[in-house]
Amino acid sequence: MPPAPGVLPAAQAGTITLGGDLTVNRMGFGTMRLTGKGIWGPPADRRAALATLRRAVELGVNFIDTADSYGPEVSEELVAEALAPYPDGVVIASKAGWVRFGPGVWQHNASPAHLEEALAGTLKRLRLERIDVYQLHIPDPAVSFDASMETLARLRAQGKIRHVALSNVTLEHVERARRIVPIVSVQNRYSFSDREWDYLVNYCEAHGIAFLPWGPLAQNRKANDAIEKIAAGRHTSTAVVSLAWLLRRSPVMLPIPGTSSVRHVEENIGAAAFHLTDAEVAELNAVVPRPYWLR
Repeated sequence: MPPAPGVLPAAQAGTITLGGDLTVNRMGFGTMRLTGKGIWGPPADRRAALATLRRAVELGVNFIDTADSYGPEVSEELVAEALAPYPDGVVIASKAGWVRFGPGVWQHNASPAHLEEALAGTLKRLRLERIDVYQLHIPDPAVSFDASMETLARLRAQGKIRHVALSNVTLEHVERARRIVPIVSVQNRYSFSDREWDYLVNYCEAHGIAFLPWGPLAQNRKANDAIEKIAAGRHTSTAVVSLAWLLRRSPVMLPIPGTSSVRHVEENIGAAAFHLTDAEVAELNAVVPRPYWLR
């Protein structure tokens, strides 16, 4: 199926509506890879990072996912530098729940006090008065999950958060959170080669909740043989086939592949216009891939 004329690349896979009032194209952009090695410090090439963000929006991406822990703080600052004042319709999503003390070092903190402080910092760095989507980055084993969610619900009631979302959670977490505050999206690790959270994708689809797969390319590990076969036959990359499969997996799927390269962002976003045939989808769905971490 050829791309629709006059439709931006990121819009080729259609749209999804978050919370009933935020409609975004179903190919987003994740900003974790814009930071330095170990997701720590500034990027090696700041100009390239800014150019990549701007190119994503030029190609129709209007959902940008970031977090205060990326850098820390670096990715949020880059988003604002590249895009603020934000074009109409661009939705910014951020997260809190991790604190950082060095490259590759992550420590839980989803206490009410920290979440309040983190949101204030995020709003300042992103140059916003209200964040469109704010995600609990991960439940804190040392803090009551309900207390974390009640804090986000209160900040939403104060007008500082438009919509609340979750990341790195189980189905139980989602159901508990929904008893406290409406949840518009769930962000868990998911890819063709890593379908541990299949049942959670199905739950989100049944309840109209967007699913944001992080690690959508299986952390850039070697692609599955079935993906490679189709990519070779269609003269495209395994990244494009992998992302196209995700888009076909569920109408609530909102991939957020990240990169610090303009070339790669163009390739990734191009997957929204890549049409897998029904036969190719059936072939891929018949595969039970070996989990990437066992390869």
